[in-house]
Amino acid sequence: MNVLVRGLALLALVASVSACSVRNPASENSPDPAVAAARYVHDGPKQLTLYTMISNESGSGAHTSLMINGSQRIAFDPAGSFRKDGAIVAKNDVVYGMTPYMVDQYTRFHARETYHVVVQSIDVSPQVAEMALRKAETLGPVTEAQCAKSTAALLKTLPGFEDAPQSYYPRKLMDYFAAKGATYDRLFEYDDDDKSKVLAAFVPEYERQ
Repeated sequence: MNVLVRGLALLALVASVSACSVRNPASENSPDPAVAAARYVHDGPKQLTLYTMISNESGSGAHTSLMINGSQRIAFDPAGSFRKDGAIVAKNDVVYGMTPYMVDQYTRFHARETYHVVVQSIDVSPQVAEMALRKAETLGPVTEAQCAKSTAALLKTLPGFEDAPQSYYPRKLMDYFAAKGATYDRLFEYDDDDKSKVLAAFVPEYERQ
């Protein structure tokens, strides 16, 4: 019976983090000159912004990522699939150039008929933001189904976040941010569930200008 219970628990875990278990096979590290060119400095407060993708059917968490506004704004997207060679600049699991347009595209990429996105932000000191940014750049690529756990591991290295729960479940981190007084927003959209179509239609910012 114990073996059966453990097996069912494992299946539930796999199902709950399935959205961060399939990497984009086309995702290659962008060259260093592209990473440098994509640098975007946001004039807003230094922040950590947690993204949690939630199943519209079951309410379970499916993916976790962390946007960091430090000396530049990046997204730590562990085992994520928001990648498009030549259009989205990424190295390991860090997506660079998170301009307002890119933030909008990133959020909408994850919101579709099967999932909505919870966005929670916490203001931090410049020192903590920079520690988070540097730590994100040293990690990865993160292995499959480790999105929440790797994000929690990053947070635990930061002053004031040492108590971040070490869990595979995205909702635990979402609840943790809520308890810390994070702002809260949600995005619902009802696009086709096939995210590859979103990437195929993605227009780089430089082509829009």
